[in-house]
Amino acid sequence: MNNLLANKNGLIFGALDENSIAWKVAEKCHQEGANLILTNAPIALRMGKIDVLSRKCKSEVIPADVTSLDDLENLFTKSKEIFDGKIDFILHSVGMSPNVRKNRNYGDLNYDWFLKTLDISGISFHKIMQVNEKLDSMNEWGSIVGLSYIAAQKTFPFYSDMAEAKSVLESVTRSYGYRLGKMKNIRVNTISQSPTKTTAGKGIKAFESFYKFADKMSPLGNASAEDCANYCVFLFSDLSRKITMQNLYHDGGFSNTGISEEIIDNFN
Repeated sequence: MNNLLANKNGLIFGALDENSIAWKVAEKCHQEGANLILTNAPIALRMGKIDVLSRKCKSEVIPADVTSLDDLENLFTKSKEIFDGKIDFILHSVGMSPNVRKNRNYGDLNYDWFLKTLDISGISFHKIMQVNEKLDSMNEWGSIVGLSYIAAQKTFPFYSDMAEAKSVLESVTRSYGYRLGKMKNIRVNTISQSPTKTTAGKGIKAFESFYKFADKMSPLGNASAEDCANYCVFLFSDLSRKITMQNLYHDGGFSNTGISEEIIDNFN
């Protein structure tokens, strides 16, 4: 432990169970000295094991639907009361597509569900920052991180309308990153993470094929949830003060690899 986050207050969205990236991030932030509040949608709190994480990290849990402005206002207000101060970092690790869950193919989307996908997985990032701004909930030089995927730039079969949601997430990062940087020196970034064996990730059709292909393509192999947690700690720490408005690839080199020997060998 290096105490990189000593005396910092963090808000973690999206921890469900021990396979969640947000879960690993919370554990690592706690190890590095941060004070934490955990939040997720009420239904996710009932389904998951967040109470276990809460005890481990000595943190409060506040239910909040990321699509509800009232829930978010309550979350930020209560967080400041619990911390007796403002927030230093936020993790947005939230994503869900009803179309993907219900196996609707891309040429037969339910558009009400499509809008729900965008709201939960992309627009919610804007809502979090807007409520945060209006309530003046964050300290200067704070850090906000959202988790993305390379499907925002490249087409992946079966990722469906989640690709559009990740594109929204990354665009909001640039636009709000500029605004918050000018206002309070707050930085906003996304991490474009390798396919990761989370509960949500494994719900995508052909996920195992995605995972194995990326692992063989990447010179360093896929980045794990633990690796991502370490990267988040760096981005939350004062060591990353001048990094903002970026989509940061954390994928073992996958994003810049055209083809690998392992993939070529599959055709020989």
